[in-house]
Amino acid sequence: MTATLDIATVQAFLLVADLQSFTRTAKALGTTQAAVSLKLQRLETLLGKRLVERSPRAVRLTADGAAFLERARALIAAHDCALSGEGSVAQSLSLGISDHAAGPELVPLLERLHAMSSNLTLAVTIGFSREMQEAYDSGQLDAVIVRQEGSRRGGEKLAEDEFGWFASRRFTVPKGPLPLATLAPPCGVRAIAVRALDKAGLKWRERFVGGGVTAVVAAALAGLAIAPLARRIAPPGLVDIGPTHKLPKLGSSKVMLHSKVSDPAKLAALRAVAATFRSVAAI
Repeated sequence: MTATLDIATVQAFLLVADLQSFTRTAKALGTTQAAVSLKLQRLETLLGKRLVERSPRAVRLTADGAAFLERARALIAAHDCALSGEGSVAQSLSLGISDHAAGPELVPLLERLHAMSSNLTLAVTIGFSREMQEAYDSGQLDAVIVRQEGSRRGGEKLAEDEFGWFASRRFTVPKGPLPLATLAPPCGVRAIAVRALDKAGLKWRERFVGGGVTAVVAAALAGLAIAPLARRIAPPGLVDIGPTHKLPKLGSSKVMLHSKVSDPAKLAALRAVAATFRSVAAI
């Protein structure tokens, strides 16, 4: 009898390859690490090849695993295409992400969603945490990744970010009011920074107001001003000048995933989102 590949097992292999962790893969699939390991062992036995190298610190693909990777992606894409059919309803997932939470996770997050299903239509909106939360509450979004604000409870914690005062290495702190680069109100990070400076009795002025974090980072890199940012999203060209210049500590905030999705395909996608976010945030 000809051996056949199990779709769920191949999907587990792809997650292990992308997340480089049996633990994170298990969380993404809503199962146990032992179950994922067993799936991979069965796949390796079926193929007669070792696909992954396991170590206490990481999981890496072998040469055979890397060679099988593209064939595995092609198989899942063909499987999704076969399931979609002409009469089926296209799946869509609307996801809102706080601009101050997006960071370096966005690219691998979208790659992971695409690898899971090429038939899943993604609608991703970037904006203020408060605006994303309001859109989610009103039913405009299936899920949101936002900073925890006020007394809001519930959701799934993805990361906890520490904030700092970031500026270009060539930036010189002036004798007068501190020049700030921030998002416009109602940005929660801006509010935290302003409250901290006011409480410390330090004068400040808005030197640059950006429509997105990318613009704020650009202003800081150009040497225009100091930007209050999470360490996770601050690029290598910026340094935290807070300790050197005795600026007030900004503390930390949790990044949360809120979802009202019940469809199995969308749930699987969101589990992958959570696992991907955690894996990149932990680096």
